[in-house]
Amino acid sequence: VQLVESGGGSVQAGGSLNLSCEVSERAFFSTDIMAWYRQPRGKERELVANIVSGAFTYYVESVKDRFTISRINRNHTLALQMNSLKPEDTAVYYCYVVHSGRAYWGQGTQVTVSS
Repeated sequence: VQLVESGGGSVQAGGSLNLSCEVSERAFFSTDIMAWYRQPRGKERELVANIVSGAFTYYVESVKDRFTISRINRNHTLALQMNSLKPEDTAVYYCYVVHSGRAYWGQGTQVTVSS
């Protein structure tokens, strides 16, 4: 299973970014659990949002109403739309997929939000 992330970068507070994670096609259509995690420098990795069975979503309280997780079937991609970004959203973001009982991680993409 390959996960290839893109879309990170630097933005000012209040701005938006869209993260993408292209997943191996066969794995994408046979996995129920997909998620985004983030890890600020010097801190532990934390769950940001997940999507289960393509429909049920969960968001950590700090990103509710600002971030949207979605599956884009036509190009087997997991997306994270991030709006109204805050400096505390600065972190390395990782996509995460569970396939055949194993967990897979993307390589990580840096998101930096300046005040």
